[in-house]
Amino acid sequence: MKFFVVLNAKNLKQYSFILVMALCSALFLFLQNSLHTPVFSTEDGPKAVYKGEKNIAITFNIGWGDEKAGPILETLKKENIQSATFFLSGSWAERHPDLVAQIVKEGYEIGLLGYNYKDYSDLEDEEIIRDISKAQEIFTKMNVKNIELLRAPTGHFDKRLLKISERFGLTVVHWSVDSKDWTNPGVDQIVKNVTSKAHKGDIILLHASDAAKQTNKALPILLDELRQRNLAFVTVSEMISNSSAQSEEIQ
Repeated sequence: MKFFVVLNAKNLKQYSFILVMALCSALFLFLQNSLHTPVFSTEDGPKAVYKGEKNIAITFNIGWGDEKAGPILETLKKENIQSATFFLSGSWAERHPDLVAQIVKEGYEIGLLGYNYKDYSDLEDEEIIRDISKAQEIFTKMNVKNIELLRAPTGHFDKRLLKISERFGLTVVHWSVDSKDWTNPGVDQIVKNVTSKAHKGDIILLHASDAAKQTNKALPILLDELRQRNLAFVTVSEMISNSSAQSEEIQ
């Protein structure tokens, strides 16, 4: 009986040591994630940012449509949101110069969403280069300057896009919280999709294309809930500036 007790005491010490080491490792990983800007990257350097260190970035994709972007801009103004990032396809911007001008006037940041809103993972390198180049030409003609951000039109990308974007001097931006507003799951669900996951440093994906029919109604509610958490709204560029980065290799 004594031998049985001693044996279990040894096992208990071993298990306690393993548990302590596991907790230390978890704490180390948590601190790493809290203090650095997570990125996707290739082995040799180019990166795609999807999360920052503090505050929160609201981003909107616009690929097509005539009806939803204007009301969303009005809602942001009414809610006194002075910092947001709009990723615009060149073809949409070309057809809606007045809305692009309004985005610029309100002081919001503009990033590229390509030109034709095609899935870059399905395109050859030269096709991707032409699409980005055409989008840049459109915004240059519209006198929209200093665009430094690129988002893959459908969200799908690989290491080829990271390397191509680096050649253009662009940073690829993904997201850490997906509202899934384009599926029109209901206002309450859109709010829940965001607020149940959003914390400091998150980049939130929303849409101002016509397919996202419920986003504008959900926007004031989710903005209010995020404000109650003392989260300040910043542009993506403001979020990622002056931050170190941890990398996760992407194929």
